[in-house]
Amino acid sequence: MTGKAIFATIGFAAMTLPVVAGAARFEQFTYEGRNAEQITVASGQYQNPILAGYYPDPAITRVGDTYYLVNSSFSHFPGIPVSASKDLVNWRQIGNAIDRTSQIDLARKAVSEGVFAPDISYHDGVFYIVNTCVACKGNFVITAKDPAGPWSDPIWLPFEGIDPSMFWEGDKAYIVNNRAPNEPPRYSGHRAIWVQEYNWRAGKMVGESTQIVNGGVDITQKPSWIEGPHIFKNGDYYYLIAAEGGTGDNHSEVVFRSQSLLGPYVPYEHNPILSQRGLDPRRANPITSAGHADFVQAQNGEWWAVFLATRPYKDGMYNIGRETFLLPVSWKDGWPQVLAAGEPIPYAAVKPNLPAQAKEALPTTGNFSYVDTFDGKTLGLQWVGVRTPKEPVYKIENGDLVLEGGAALGDKFGVPAFVARRQQHHNATISTTLRYSPDHDGDRAGLAALQSDASYLFFGIANIAGKPVVALYTRAGTPEEVLAASAPLDTLSGSVTLTLKAEGGKARFDYATGSDRHTLGADVDIAFLSTRSAGGFTGTVIGPYTFKK
Repeated sequence: MTGKAIFATIGFAAMTLPVVAGAARFEQFTYEGRNAEQITVASGQYQNPILAGYYPDPAITRVGDTYYLVNSSFSHFPGIPVSASKDLVNWRQIGNAIDRTSQIDLARKAVSEGVFAPDISYHDGVFYIVNTCVACKGNFVITAKDPAGPWSDPIWLPFEGIDPSMFWEGDKAYIVNNRAPNEPPRYSGHRAIWVQEYNWRAGKMVGESTQIVNGGVDITQKPSWIEGPHIFKNGDYYYLIAAEGGTGDNHSEVVFRSQSLLGPYVPYEHNPILSQRGLDPRRANPITSAGHADFVQAQNGEWWAVFLATRPYKDGMYNIGRETFLLPVSWKDGWPQVLAAGEPIPYAAVKPNLPAQAKEALPTTGNFSYVDTFDGKTLGLQWVGVRTPKEPVYKIENGDLVLEGGAALGDKFGVPAFVARRQQHHNATISTTLRYSPDHDGDRAGLAALQSDASYLFFGIANIAGKPVVALYTRAGTPEEVLAASAPLDTLSGSVTLTLKAEGGKARFDYATGSDRHTLGADVDIAFLSTRSAGGFTGTVIGPYTFKK
């Protein structure tokens, strides 16, 4: 999908155009984000995270002098964002590997089900993504000659488990993934890592599966959720890196090595090689929950790790999801190390020694802003919806984004008329201007911020008791949503501008009609959009939404 976007600082005047009954016409969408942490990035340094906001479970590969990175997208569609970079620091999204309804059916999937932890690799002119669709058909492989797409329909694989990745040795491919252990589980979270050959020409698994890690580094300590495995070779050894400890504050990355692909694999005595557990939770601007890493060797011989971590604003709460970070990998006595125990992840670090790359027009880190005026033929690559639409949920018409209505937010059995962008900063101002006239009680159009099917808010124009109002509805993990605030709209003869200003776990909701500006709610608690409150694995996405009763 392509589309033209104009990137600028927020600031625009509302327009007065005819209202179209039933359909909502959004004139533009603006975003301005500021980091809560005040970081000085010196010359020759880069800023963490390299992909801010909801970009979890990174996997990376290099082809020549270009790096390609993929992330989880769960039940958002299009899915599996594919990004490219020349310097490992400045990234540009070039595609979505899941962008056709024929590829994966996400119908009836919860927001945190669907596409988990993709891996990307390259062999003989073809890119491979191996992945898991949770609550779908399981593990699969898709291919493309161009990483921007199109990507093939899935080849579904016969084994259970999650987080597959592909290791290439010569002309042979092997898939390593998390599966159940070859014994009755000894404790909750007891999993194992297995490897098996994949015939890439025939598109099928061959030979026997081999369990290479049981439980984790030390099974006597009941290590939980060994997952996200990657195998690579350096010198005489095969290395297996994997996440251990679950994706919360105890998350970590561990490493094993073997002189044979099939083992036995010996754990590093100084594991974990990356974690933030044990650090003072009261430290300023903490980075937490680090793990789920992947390594890449640069063309100059340097090794680098991409991994997920989080930036809580308070008490382990973060609304923006798990993010992608970058750190160098050092080698000592034949073992890799990302970060020594007790060392905090730096917000600024020395850049990779790679050719300089110009800063992207739409950055993925630091403070930035953009405006999308919907003047292309389709939405840009960064826009996502919820679940796989059987019919288009939007159209672009005369410079407007037009939404006519779909399923209600929170309805797992349907697809809402909702298109959104990732919230990438805890301090963010998001605004849209729309023209809309609701027909019936329950009709609504405006901005929605979604963390899960049971944790979201709506701010916009609605019909209550036969009259148009501007309303704020919230659903904080409850069976039903709550009307938090409303105010009458005297006229709908022109545009209404809605502005949501988030500051950590609080938000302000302003609206304007013509020259009249009002505040519907200030200092509103939105901590229910944090992962800790909502559960699941995603981050908040915010964008235009319409529902017609």
